[in-house]
Amino acid sequence: MDQKYIDLFDRYTHGQMKRRDFLERLAALAGSTAAAVALLPVLENNYASAEMIAENDTRILPETITYESTAGKVSGYLVKQKQFPKAGGVVVISENRGLNPHIKDVARRLATEGFLALAPDYLSIKGGTPDDADKARDMIGTLTSDETVAISRASLAALAARADCTGKVAAIGFCWGGGKVGELAVAEPSLAAGVVYYGSQPKADQVAHIKAPLMLHYAGLDERINAGIPAFEKALKDNGKFYELFIYDGANHAFNNDTNEARYNKDAAELAWSRTVEFLRKNLAVA
Repeated sequence: MDQKYIDLFDRYTHGQMKRRDFLERLAALAGSTAAAVALLPVLENNYASAEMIAENDTRILPETITYESTAGKVSGYLVKQKQFPKAGGVVVISENRGLNPHIKDVARRLATEGFLALAPDYLSIKGGTPDDADKARDMIGTLTSDETVAISRASLAALAARADCTGKVAAIGFCWGGGKVGELAVAEPSLAAGVVYYGSQPKADQVAHIKAPLMLHYAGLDERINAGIPAFEKALKDNGKFYELFIYDGANHAFNNDTNEARYNKDAAELAWSRTVEFLRKNLAVA
């Protein structure tokens, strides 16, 4: 896949153009409308391939739960492994398309690694994540920082209070969700650990408030997000914060999303995942 198509799709998925404009520009780049149509299935997410861990996998128990936040009632996808009566919690924060099949699958993957995973639907307070991904993106854009922080904190508290949780809760987020992990780390001192996949960074003057150790995964080709790394890393160092930062050369933004053929990078995704699981196990372990 030529990088010019991926860069255009990235601008579209992050709200910098409407679908009609995206399709027109894609057709111009590809040389024809027919060529653009042929590229779409490769560029867009295919949720039919979203199951690394099936919903009915015999190792796990998935369910939908609801809980209150100061922003409104939240619905979340909770998954745990049957053989662990008590486990460390992980809040799983979605990309900017809401709680979709891919993010539910990520929660199931975490459960098979021995964690109690909760993927909140941040659009619960707006009626829930719609099937239309573009509509979900537009709805995500209407959420305020106060609302997302409230939902994140309520999700952390809901996990920590469960009898099947050890009380230690981390957060992992992707793209938009990666930015929300940073936001939560600034706002919530009880966060046990934060894992960010190609998410925007907190402002330098907010870093002093971070208590949780962080693991930061960035894509080498992701110029938009990576522009914020130097100031963020300097602030982390200046404030004596613990973090691990990895840049995956040759990988695109959203390299972990295996439902997206154009951007998924198997080698980078598997390496980042192995690092993530080790980091979470270390920081959620009960002394």
